[in-house]
Amino acid sequence: MSEEQPQPTTTAPPAPEAPTSTTPAPQAESDKAAEAEETPKPQPDEPTTTPLQELWATAKAHEHPEIWGVTLADPSAHVPSQIVLQKYLNANDGDIVKAKDQLTKTLDWRKKTQPLKLIQQTFSKEKFGGLGYVTTYSAEGDEKDKAREIFTWNVYGNVKSIDVTFGNLDEFINWRVALMEQAVQELSLSTATTPITSDPDADPYKMFQVHDYKGVSFLRQAPQVKAASTETIRVFATAYPELLKEKFFVNVPAVMGFMYGFMKLFVAARTIKKFHPMSNGASLAREDFGGSKVPLGQMLPPEYGGKGTDLKTQGKEPLVE
Repeated sequence: MSEEQPQPTTTAPPAPEAPTSTTPAPQAESDKAAEAEETPKPQPDEPTTTPLQELWATAKAHEHPEIWGVTLADPSAHVPSQIVLQKYLNANDGDIVKAKDQLTKTLDWRKKTQPLKLIQQTFSKEKFGGLGYVTTYSAEGDEKDKAREIFTWNVYGNVKSIDVTFGNLDEFINWRVALMEQAVQELSLSTATTPITSDPDADPYKMFQVHDYKGVSFLRQAPQVKAASTETIRVFATAYPELLKEKFFVNVPAVMGFMYGFMKLFVAARTIKKFHPMSNGASLAREDFGGSKVPLGQMLPPEYGGKGTDLKTQGKEPLVE
């Protein structure tokens, strides 16, 4: 019986290892691509719109481009515009909605009234002669840094006839606006080079006002005067914000209480604090005038306690016949 021959034993070589691949599987690539799409890409900084730019946009959209002799432009590059628009913000304690509303009302009113043309208009001497003046006082020193103070004067004691002066309300308001615009021109806002801040007390582009009631005893009983006072306060509170340093009511009769009531309806409480009633006009020159650097006591008219010439000589009034 034959036996099978034993077969030689052989050891199979180990199977080669699969090479390690650094290439991700197709599904992994897809997931990473989707993740990359979901991750927001960094964006460049977007420009911030400032309140002044918002006011400028409101003004730019209006048909009338001018306030106080300043043709409004981008406040970031035009100092006179910055001053005007900042005053509207300051008048509304930084409230942009209220500032826009007041700015729009001012532009509407200036478009309708054309105040710059009123400066060139001639008014009746019988009605308005001797009732209003503008004076400018300057300190000694370098012209560039010279301190200046502008005053407007309303001398209601010179009214000859209530019916003549106050009978036509529109005509009276036009004359009063012409006087105010004449004073604003003295501030030289259109050529100003120093911006103002949000601090209204640090704003140098303001003026003093004096209302003289010497000899006036009729105001409470005169409806024409009440109407003129009410409309003047309303117009000025809207169209001339942050232009007043201080206001002096001199030679004030006891019957003037009603006027303060009107003012409280239209004028901000912060502005009311700037009002100073005085029974004797001759003591005006002794006032501090906010620490003014101009020696006003030496320059004011003698009828107000100063050592200057009389008001009619040193003052300018709107054009009269």
